[in-house]
Amino acid sequence: MAYGYIIVDMQITDMDQYKQYMASAPETVAQAGGEYLARGGTVEVMEGQWEPARMALLRFPSFTAAHDWYHGEMYARARAKRAGATKFFNMVLLEGLAAPV
Repeated sequence: MAYGYIIVDMQITDMDQYKQYMASAPETVAQAGGEYLARGGTVEVMEGQWEPARMALLRFPSFTAAHDWYHGEMYARARAKRAGATKFFNMVLLEGLAAPV
């Protein structure tokens, strides 16, 4: 089975409000079987015009698990806490390669 990866690029405009989201989102990720692989670290653009502000990378046991996490009630409540705290919040779900059997 292939992992599901969430890739996020965001620009925070209200850190105090965003901290409320940061305090609740990780629990929802863990309960869905996911984990943060990177969050807010140094970013270097290697090619192209993309200039990410702040990034996060999450891994879930499957594409479906990540999809269900995003659309679940727990994450919806966490997501509501960040409303208005970012200039933008771009999130994509990417299916990883299936592990060799």
